[in-house]
Amino acid sequence: MKALNKEGRQQVADIAAKYNLKTESVEALLKAVINGNGSMAQFNIPELGGSGQWMRGGMTMVGDMFNNSLKTTVENLANELSALVTTRVLFEDIKDDFNHETSSYASSGGGGVGNHSWPSVFGSPTSSGSQNNFRYAYFGPVRRLVIEENGKRTIYDTKHHNITGISQQQGSGNSYQFTSKDGPVDISSLSVISEPAAQVQETPEIAYDVTSNADLRSSATSSSPQDIIFSTIEKINVLFERGQITEQEFKSKKEELLARL
Repeated sequence: MKALNKEGRQQVADIAAKYNLKTESVEALLKAVINGNGSMAQFNIPELGGSGQWMRGGMTMVGDMFNNSLKTTVENLANELSALVTTRVLFEDIKDDFNHETSSYASSGGGGVGNHSWPSVFGSPTSSGSQNNFRYAYFGPVRRLVIEENGKRTIYDTKHHNITGISQQQGSGNSYQFTSKDGPVDISSLSVISEPAAQVQETPEIAYDVTSNADLRSSATSSSPQDIIFSTIEKINVLFERGQITEQEFKSKKEELLARL
């Protein structure tokens, strides 16, 4: 597996700052330029207008076709990246024995690949992979990392980290290290949202019957019926993230509440 080396990360960061773009967007276009042998690129990058293409000395197209300013930015950025890849070594090989199921930001295929039994409430994985009894899925938009090892699932808050890959560290036992645009990410540095544990009851902490028995038409409360329903959905979502209710229970209750709107 290839990843940006130290110089590559610095170059990407500098160019991103120059164009006032996210480093993920610049790295995604950089990879697209490399895939086009430095002379063309096809990409799907939200910050650059979605789907588009660039050809050196030729036409540049962006999804927001009437945005000439964006078009000029993409053209100048692609030209600069094209010149960079022909003069600098920006990537290095890293040990990676994982079977990666989805690619990250630069993928133009959209979601749906590699979902398997990942929590659908998080959407489609931005990236995922597996090896033996270990597998992971990273959900960029909601900043969640889900890890399953030997059948036990743990959910982490990735905070500001944008997970781009994973490698197995040398030494005794299993030890995994994730990579991000800022460098290596130790799992122990991430906040645990839920840990593997036996579910002691189907509806812990809050009584779902409260929403079933409450008269949402009552004017005795200051909140509207819609506010109460949405607030309750948020509460059961927290319980799901903690692993205290199953995904099926979450989806079932959510559908029941939405049907009352």
